[in-house]
Amino acid sequence: MYKRKPDGWLKHVDFIILDLLSMHLAFVIAFVIRQGAALPYADSFYRNIAIVLSLLYLVVIFLTQSHKGIMRRGYYKELVASVKHVTYIVGLLLCYLFFTQTSKNYSRIIFLIMWVIQIGLTYLFRILWKERIKRLSESGEGHRSLLLLTTSERAQKVIKTMKDNNYEYLKFAGVGILDKDICGREIEGVSVVANVDNVLNWIKQNWVDEVFIEMSTEMQDAVISQRLVDSCMEMGITVHRKLAKNIINSRNQSIETLAGYTVLSTSGVNMVTTKQLFFKRIIDICGGFVGCILTGIVFLFVAPYIYVKSPGPIFFAQVRVGKNGKLFKIYKFRSMYMDAEERKKELMAQNEMQGFMFKMENDPRIIKGIGSFIRKTSIDELPQFWNVLKGDMSLVGTRPPTLDEWEQYELHHRKRLAIKPGITGMWQVSGRNNITDFEEVVELDTKYILNWSFKLDILILLKTVLIVLKGRGAA
Repeated sequence: MYKRKPDGWLKHVDFIILDLLSMHLAFVIAFVIRQGAALPYADSFYRNIAIVLSLLYLVVIFLTQSHKGIMRRGYYKELVASVKHVTYIVGLLLCYLFFTQTSKNYSRIIFLIMWVIQIGLTYLFRILWKERIKRLSESGEGHRSLLLLTTSERAQKVIKTMKDNNYEYLKFAGVGILDKDICGREIEGVSVVANVDNVLNWIKQNWVDEVFIEMSTEMQDAVISQRLVDSCMEMGITVHRKLAKNIINSRNQSIETLAGYTVLSTSGVNMVTTKQLFFKRIIDICGGFVGCILTGIVFLFVAPYIYVKSPGPIFFAQVRVGKNGKLFKIYKFRSMYMDAEERKKELMAQNEMQGFMFKMENDPRIIKGIGSFIRKTSIDELPQFWNVLKGDMSLVGTRPPTLDEWEQYELHHRKRLAIKPGITGMWQVSGRNNITDFEEVVELDTKYILNWSFKLDILILLKTVLIVLKGRGAA
């Protein structure tokens, strides 16, 4: 799935939450200073006014758009903006108390102290959070990996503009200069990694979430082949083009802003909103937390059996390929002997799967007894809840391939990982347990990606539980 960039106030939901926290913290501190008592929420009058404050806060951010352009504001302008923001809230609160004739129930000194403290906290939290965003932007941690395709004449200006407006957590994977070959050089600190001849090859071999094509319409028509755009879409990579004209007939298109540029975004996968991804992540966190507790309990019972049957680590860790080629370590309870990976090469001739996955009914690498049991009951998958909690995986998605499988993928296979990999997914619960053709797996995974919804996720999770209870896990 491709996450559409939020517009309006949702773009700054992090600052909205921080400002809300600073307001309530200031309210609590002011109450304690004045009353010398416990939390104000224990008092029914002040508990009610806390709710009113929260509602007034929402009114202020909607009416004043106080977070608009927040990343471009310097220290002084941010101080002025913070004073205005807090003053509007406290001013509306005083108006509310006046018109409802309830001011006699509250201490005005508390609101005065709160006003002063809230200005300080709001300003401090905003400055610290902006510094954190800038550090993350420089390090690339947690960012989307973007390849810029442009010309030698425009590259410096484009990169500088994008860096100055980079609130959208972008990390440059590199820049492709398409009018000449200057690979190996740097422009504004970004490496030139490709030219017009090898750009598609470079994308296939590296971690790229998105591609941004920035050049004149004439240059795009002359240099950018439709094959390049189609190939990126086939791999599940989103292509942004500086807005010129509708270049592809696709339902998954939208006009967006990207680091200061207006672009036409075209994706080969389902486009979702920030709110949808937020709630999906909340479900993942809740499920991951419960799953980790369950994993800890199960560990106490299965760990001794695994160690007795095959001395060595209880957990099996392996590098897998995640969303759009990003590598991560997946964790499982070890169900195979220690030399399983080495023996896999010897058993490839007996692989029952057509394509790029390995499957064998009576795999001799599985630990006798306990190994078969934890695989049949899917207990071996439980440690992956830690991957879900970390954000490497989702509860529902597509299964992450090994490195050797990934290297053999054709373009359309890569779409499987245009989303976060999951513990369970469409093909695992499809009722087609004996699939031996990898293309069928790809077909089902693609169906999930193109038709994703919360309803579908819940349905897959419920089916997964039923399958596990019936003991129809992996062989």
